[in-house]
Amino acid sequence: MGVTPGAVSQWVKAFRRDGPDALKAKIHPGPKPKLSEPQVERLQQLLLQGATHHGFATELWTLARVVELIRKQFGVSYDPSGVWHVLRRMGWTCQKPERRARERDESAIAAWRKEDWPRIKKRPPKR
Repeated sequence: MGVTPGAVSQWVKAFRRDGPDALKAKIHPGPKPKLSEPQVERLQQLLLQGATHHGFATELWTLARVVELIRKQFGVSYDPSGVWHVLRRMGWTCQKPERRARERDESAIAAWRKEDWPRIKKRPPKR
């Protein structure tokens, strides 16, 4: 089975002490969450209000900003990686903002690519 003799010894001791039930797999739930379910629901409402509503310069939610929001609203300290787990539990995913200006004129860009770019682009002379 690829285990150490010490592990086998512990299994035998547990079996002798508690019988076959001692060898059953046990669920290890991990640490208790710092935020309760009602607090997580409230966090979702706060996040949906937008980052600027909470005093940030842009609408972009970063892990550091969410850490700060949780600290201010609930008095709970989180590491950014822990906040990521909370957001995943809420069903949120990582999103990257588009790097395009809102004022972007697609028709002007298409015209420039069709008319000006070929004229500007340097091509090697044909042989």
